[in-house]
Amino acid sequence: MISVEKYEGLTARIAILNEEIKRQDVEFYLFVPGELDFSKNVLSEDDFYNTVLSNTRTYFTSQYHLPLVHSRLASRDKLPSDKYRVSLSLYAYQYSLSLEKTTHRFFDSLKDLEEEDAVEQLEVITDMAVEILRRLRRYKPKDDSLIKYFNNIDNYLSWLTEQRFLSLVAHMPRSAAFKPIRDQLIKFCESEAAYRLAQNYNSLKAQNDPTRMVNKMRLARRLIEYPVTIRQNDVVLGQTLNKIAKGTATGLVMIFVTIAIIRMRSFLGEITLSFVLAMAGLYALREIFKDDLRDVLWRWIRKGRPKWRKLFTDPTSGQRIGNQLEWLDYIPFDKIPEDVRKVRRGKLRQREESVVRIKMVTQMSTTKFLSGYDMTREVWKVDFRPFSRLMARGKQRFYTLNEGKVTQESIDKRHQFNLISKQKNQDGSMTLQRWKITVNRSKVVDVEEVFG
Repeated sequence: MISVEKYEGLTARIAILNEEIKRQDVEFYLFVPGELDFSKNVLSEDDFYNTVLSNTRTYFTSQYHLPLVHSRLASRDKLPSDKYRVSLSLYAYQYSLSLEKTTHRFFDSLKDLEEEDAVEQLEVITDMAVEILRRLRRYKPKDDSLIKYFNNIDNYLSWLTEQRFLSLVAHMPRSAAFKPIRDQLIKFCESEAAYRLAQNYNSLKAQNDPTRMVNKMRLARRLIEYPVTIRQNDVVLGQTLNKIAKGTATGLVMIFVTIAIIRMRSFLGEITLSFVLAMAGLYALREIFKDDLRDVLWRWIRKGRPKWRKLFTDPTSGQRIGNQLEWLDYIPFDKIPEDVRKVRRGKLRQREESVVRIKMVTQMSTTKFLSGYDMTREVWKVDFRPFSRLMARGKQRFYTLNEGKVTQESIDKRHQFNLISKQKNQDGSMTLQRWKITVNRSKVVDVEEVFG
């Protein structure tokens, strides 16, 4: 299961859910608009990987009740504290993701919804959030060693829910149909603020300083994510082969130079000015062609081979739980697989586009996962800032005629990227998905999945 959404500023986020399988093959094809004139000469493959892409991987579960069960067991002193902490962190992490994603989707679809449908969605969001927080607080642990950890998570989730609900109120239409749900959200936010005050979760300085409060909650979010974030060690592959390519190129060039020197010595005789000049020319040619020959050999050796490997380690046990091989290359139009070209469509525009292929082969040992968890969630962030620097500045003028009067409007210039995923299923079949990513110089404007 793969989803793509806009994140912050010029960043899009790709989420891949690895569902109870030991091996997963996924390919992504990013089609860059031809008008940007983007190529490997602008950004090399290695620079693209290190600048544009970043990723994290966390444990994930579909058993949302599991952390609450662990909470009850921990309160009866039947569960180790480290397992309780991981379980509660996962619960808080998944709730945070769901709340943020749900509110973002509501904002994006608000203009297309009828008032009754929008109010109904808001009621569902509110009821679910209230119920989750209620159930969480119902099973507060009794062990003193766990109380502090529980309080930190409870404090963060209360604050995050309040912030998301306040953002709903701020962007909600002002019509009378929304007044009851608006009052309900405001009442809930006031009760959460009073609850944190009664629990003495935050100091007076933090409450009076928004910057301090936001930074504190950002740290709390990192503490929640830490126990469920799988550690990964990045390894650059092919370093030994690169040395072999350098040595081979140097050896081949030196063979040519040596043969040339022997022939010149027999032709020119004793060491003369002509011989010295010829030697200087040979060594100059050696320096010119040595690097070119090395690059040709390196590209030939590296072709088709993975370029990076990630080693995954469980954050609690320290056990190796899997690895991931990764490829990244720029590919020409005629090398794109036929099924991907069919999904992309638009053959004329496609031929003008630059295409970056990213491939990942993941192997996980699910038996070494934490008890109760059988899948992981991998998140890739795609930073479009290197592309935004290639976009032309300025705005376009759009004129309209309204009742005999001409009005003008400034329209920012936008560029549309296409992202296609190709995922291999357990039965050997392929699942292809396509998204249109609209970007201007300052932000990712929209992400739309294209069906059919």
